[in-house]
Amino acid sequence: MAESYRIIESPTEGFYKEKGSKFLGFAYQVNSLEEVKERLEILKKEYYDARHWCYAHIIEDGQHQLIRANDDGEPNHSAGDPILGQIRSFELTNTLVVVVRYFGGTKLGVSGLIHAYKTAAEDALQKAKIQVVEIKQDFKVEYGYEKTSDAMRIINDFGVEIKNQEFLEYCTLFGRIEPEKFDALKDKLSLIQVIARKL
Repeated sequence: MAESYRIIESPTEGFYKEKGSKFLGFAYQVNSLEEVKERLEILKKEYYDARHWCYAHIIEDGQHQLIRANDDGEPNHSAGDPILGQIRSFELTNTLVVVVRYFGGTKLGVSGLIHAYKTAAEDALQKAKIQVVEIKQDFKVEYGYEKTSDAMRIINDFGVEIKNQEFLEYCTLFGRIEPEKFDALKDKLSLIQVIARKL
């Protein structure tokens, strides 16, 4: 499993022109298929007079990757695949790239289209600021009030990112830690009879 993944920090735009056809590239960080749909709807409204809205995305949902390439009426594999290839070459995930085409009257042929869609996508992604996100393990621990200071000392020693704490009948703490540190944390907590469970 990868220790980290790469995302773009904020939306960017790219551009390519060939024989009168204009290719506008748009790159976004997305976390769900709903976000993909929303972004496409916004672009289709804004660029309603364009001919094609081709796109590709790679979304990591924790279990598997949701990968799609859409040619939107262009010849098979001439638009979506070159866009997807750029997302992959920048090693990005949770990324959507849409290329909006205005037809200029001259057909470019499949190889011309592949080059145009690839270049517009590449231009947008080259302008993006890329952020590396470390993958963490989510876990929770429950303990009685009398163990709070011991448990918190261990949790702090391991540099745990605390997401939430509840103080009801028992204390519950939800945290995140580097996956390779989890077993050692669990062992240390078990010495004070506190059980850590992966989520």
